[in-house]
Amino acid sequence: MSETTILHSNNISAPAAIYVHWPFCLKKCPYCDFNSHVRESVDHVSWRQAFLQEIDFFAERFPNLSAKSIFFGGGTPSLMEPETTAIIIDAIRQKWGFQNNDIEITLEANPSSIEADRFRDYKGAGVNRISVGIQSLRDDALKFLGRLHNASEAIKALNVARETFARVSFDLIYARPNQTLMDWKTELSEALSFDPSHLSLYQLTIEEGTAFYHQFHRGKFTLPDEEDSAELYALTQDLTVSAGLPAYEISNHARYGEKSRHNLCYWQGDYYIGLGPGAHGRLPGEKPFSAIAHSQVKRPEDWLKAIAHQKSGINSLDHVTPYDRAIEIIMMGLRLNRGLDKASFKEKTGNPIEAYIDDSNFEALKSEGFLTSNQTHFQLTEKGLPLLNAILAKLLV
Repeated sequence: MSETTILHSNNISAPAAIYVHWPFCLKKCPYCDFNSHVRESVDHVSWRQAFLQEIDFFAERFPNLSAKSIFFGGGTPSLMEPETTAIIIDAIRQKWGFQNNDIEITLEANPSSIEADRFRDYKGAGVNRISVGIQSLRDDALKFLGRLHNASEAIKALNVARETFARVSFDLIYARPNQTLMDWKTELSEALSFDPSHLSLYQLTIEEGTAFYHQFHRGKFTLPDEEDSAELYALTQDLTVSAGLPAYEISNHARYGEKSRHNLCYWQGDYYIGLGPGAHGRLPGEKPFSAIAHSQVKRPEDWLKAIAHQKSGINSLDHVTPYDRAIEIIMMGLRLNRGLDKASFKEKTGNPIEAYIDDSNFEALKSEGFLTSNQTHFQLTEKGLPLLNAILAKLLV
């Protein structure tokens, strides 16, 4: 980090979400483009100390933030020693305090039997919400997706999670090669029979740089076309609504009161701090309604070296202008089914949302049934949500 990128102190008082990235996995999944790495061994003591140093670094410069939520992501955070988890949570509490007593603290976990046995230790460490990366309830699909567990292990881990935590979420990937509507209806119905309070349901996408990217472009497999994907999406909405888990974001479904508070921070334009290799953050800027975007060194070993030399793994800092900040909040907020809260938007940006919208295109999109606007909210309709990116391209000035 050069002298021109030194992060200056900022005394703004505000809630912030804290993201902690554990970059290690036992195996790299072929669809994954997250910052994850396979290593034969990990020095947990060194990593624990590095996270504490980085917490100190940010707390010295932003002492008046309060932790709104904590999320341990990855990688595979359930490979982290529970003691490390407890120490990080305690350090965040000491440096920033918690915004409220029921702060949401989530840890992502893979459903191998060894990790499932550790769920109780994570609860003792302070975690109160678990997100299990099941991805599928079909053994052939799990093999295709490169997962290390099978369907029976996934169900066992899910049951242990439900016995241990009051709040449990799990992920599934659909729109897989050769998956029919009936296949997905049967699998999703089985998943819903576990009575989850939160589900993340993602259509399989091919990301550049992944093993699937090269296999897909060599014709090793095909994915459902646009029409079939739309039918799978519509079926997903019908089944989850009937089960009492309507979508509150494009890919996320929850019972009343069970939305992911941490992810809502991103979608609603709140501040957040990213700790660990490859993590990102949005911090209060020096000018009103501006922000500072930070990103961390990605390679784990280089991140540790950066911590040793400069007490932080920051790789880059960018000043986000009030205009860009507003556009960012619109782009994220329209992912939510309820859309953008107009009063909150104006409070965070200084302007009404209409200042950033192309009037003529807005009227056309509204008349075609893609979005709506009333006194309190600006949102996409059920018809518009799957077309978010195309709508944004026309909507924003």
